Amino acid sequence: MPRRSGRKGKSPVHVGVALASLTRSLGIDRRLSEYQVITAWEAIVGEQIAKVTRPERIERGVLFVAVSSAPWRAELTMRRRELLEAINKKAGRRLVKEIRFR
Repeated sequence: MPRRSGRKGKSPVHVGVALASLTRSLGIDRRLSEYQVITAWEAIVGEQIAKVTRPERIERGVLFVAVSSAPWRAELTMRRRELLEAINKKAGRRLVKEIRFR
């Protein structure tokens, strides 16, 4: 005899929707999005920038990025707005409000 779920008369839910709901209910959806930005850094900024930078952490909407040299730090500071847009597009929301290059 097949097992019955407690979801009488309800249609199945896509696993992605179920996971999103679970992470929201656990209060970890923001941290997971932050982690995804850090791990997808090269895909977001490109290989050239990824070679000279290392995203360190996101705290209260501020992304801290280590940069290998002062000239690169200056270049990235000028491109800050462009990078913010790319990061938040990847996150699917305004996750990062500011970038600090160090």
